[in-house]
Amino acid sequence: MTPSSNRFSPAFGLGNPHLQTLWGPLWRATNHLDRQRERLWLEDGDFLDLDWHGPHDPHAPLVLVLHGLTGSSNSPYVAGLQKALAGQGWASVALNWRGCSGEPNRLARSYHSGASEDLAATIAHLRAKRPLAPLYAVGYSLGGNVLLKHLGETGDSSGLQGAAAVSVPFRLDQCADRIGLGFSRVYQKHFMREMLGYIRAKQRQFQQDGREDALKTLADLGSLEKMRTFWDFDGRVTAPLHGYLSAEDYYRRASSRYFLGAIRTPTLIIQAADDPFVFAHSLPQASELSDCTEFELQAKGGHVGFVDGSLKQPGYYLERRIPQWLLSQLGQ
Repeated sequence: MTPSSNRFSPAFGLGNPHLQTLWGPLWRATNHLDRQRERLWLEDGDFLDLDWHGPHDPHAPLVLVLHGLTGSSNSPYVAGLQKALAGQGWASVALNWRGCSGEPNRLARSYHSGASEDLAATIAHLRAKRPLAPLYAVGYSLGGNVLLKHLGETGDSSGLQGAAAVSVPFRLDQCADRIGLGFSRVYQKHFMREMLGYIRAKQRQFQQDGREDALKTLADLGSLEKMRTFWDFDGRVTAPLHGYLSAEDYYRRASSRYFLGAIRTPTLIIQAADDPFVFAHSLPQASELSDCTEFELQAKGGHVGFVDGSLKQPGYYLERRIPQWLLSQLGQ
């Protein structure tokens, strides 16, 4: 049960989950932040782009921010959180998953909901770069799933002092079904267009660079036509590119719900009961959560929405609640 002091109340006129979900991408004013980009080269020859904001202080608490599917460090919820963290004197770094920073990544492989090895490499890099800074992470949607999976996989060795995850697709198979129902098909269509565009952009780049090996890997996937659902895309693209046997195998091995009991890092999960991407039965039961996990289920909020205040002066609950919770963990 979420304490009343932390209860979210939607802005008047934004009680509908779809309006909550769409507010950020469609109507939220852009936060223009002064950020410094760093390229992190990975052991497989690929790269991740990191966007830094906040104090250049070796002791300042540092928060790694993880965006969701087809997002980037420019997603409104990422920039909004980075601004809020800087307001309390904390540094932050927003990770762009492979190929999400405006430049196609170098390998045929992509990012996906189970890419916890890329998260682990980023955490190791940040700990080496700022060894005196307490390190935390916040993940939204896909980023939240990857974060919880990493926490469960690593147990006491997560490399983080605390973590928060928002609007998590705990069971990827069930969320792939949910997004194909009702109005949520609008989101499915958008994601499919973006994900297929991501693959085609890589094909054009590889062609331009004469990368025959990578081009062949993508060509071996077969036609990208007539993909309508997540099941189609993950079965024909995600699974073969990343060593999974099928969409079912990928969903089973990458869904964070199966990792929750092994989490040993203090963790906050914020979820809306009306999330249009997630069935109620996809949410974990209390018995599945480890003792160090706080689960806040809000009645409203949509998917990465949580817009309160008023239409004239919207407020962003997550950008108050998450920094407040992280602050409460400092020194514990």
